[in-house]
Amino acid sequence: MKLKNVLIVVKDIERSRKFYHDLFGLETVLDNDGNMILTEGLALQEEKFWKSFLGREIISENNASELYFEESDIEGFVEKLEKYCPDVKYVNRLMTHSWGQKVIRFYDPDGNLIEVGTPV
Repeated sequence: MKLKNVLIVVKDIERSRKFYHDLFGLETVLDNDGNMILTEGLALQEEKFWKSFLGREIISENNASELYFEESDIEGFVEKLEKYCPDVKYVNRLMTHSWGQKVIRFYDPDGNLIEVGTPV
């Protein structure tokens, strides 16, 4: 058995596709009526479908999981983030952990937590 994808719930799939494409370079692999798979195994599903499958409300910014990306030019990424998403909601701005890794955490437009860090 192997893990195929990680799925996140989004309100506007086209806005999210553009966000993950423009900021992280992810390309669309499959686009199927409110369900989309991007490169690197990220799957997007529109909230209305997820709600109907689960029969439960979606809790934005629940901080129960995060998408983790690595970027060696983290300062360049922060500049790109600030230009592309001037209203981004930060969990923490660029910081350095005690072991030397630089990281930044923020929410995507739907409240999914993202961490970008330098390679360890």
